Amino acid sequence: MSRPNYLSEIKQNILTAKNGTVFVAVDFVNITDKKTVNMALLRLEEEKLIVRILRGVYYKAEFNDFLQEYIAPNPDKVAHALARNFGWTIVPCGDTALNILGLSTQVPAIWSYVSDGTYKEYTYDNITIKFKRTTNKEISKLSYKTALIVQALKALGKENIDDAVISKLKSDLTDDEKTAALDEAKAATSWVYEYIKQICRSEKE
Repeated sequence: MSRPNYLSEIKQNILTAKNGTVFVAVDFVNITDKKTVNMALLRLEEEKLIVRILRGVYYKAEFNDFLQEYIAPNPDKVAHALARNFGWTIVPCGDTALNILGLSTQVPAIWSYVSDGTYKEYTYDNITIKFKRTTNKEISKLSYKTALIVQALKALGKENIDDAVISKLKSDLTDDEKTAALDEAKAATSWVYEYIKQICRSEKE
């Protein structure tokens, strides 16, 4: 019986992934154990197939035709890769949540996330990603989109949510996402849920 070529299989998975994808060892544990995966990723970094961002976090470089240069990895993708590696559930919060939902065009100075993991902070290329532990009710039993909306509304604050915000979220959410948010966010702070009802209920209700 021939010996499995784990390096070749991992390499093939990376080659078929989209440019801009961020990888961690846990993404390949269906192929072999973590130690072997880490050795393979180091080898593929040496081959310049991937770029190391942080310890154990790698990036398949993406070339921007307009800028004519390779662009930095998306911080949100890096944050989610770190979360996968640790087995955490995370949700963007603060200015990060507003940026991702298109409620703010300002790029966050710090990419912040609430998490069911520990407090952690990572810095690379002048970008900081911060994880803050939160109560489980803010992320458990909530779909990602519902939790993201809750965090965005909290970031804005009760007095700063206007018709434009409600209209933006109402138009961006699918009917399924609205139905889920109405059901899942019942345990959220009362004023947050009142806004979710405005966003997610149809005009006929």
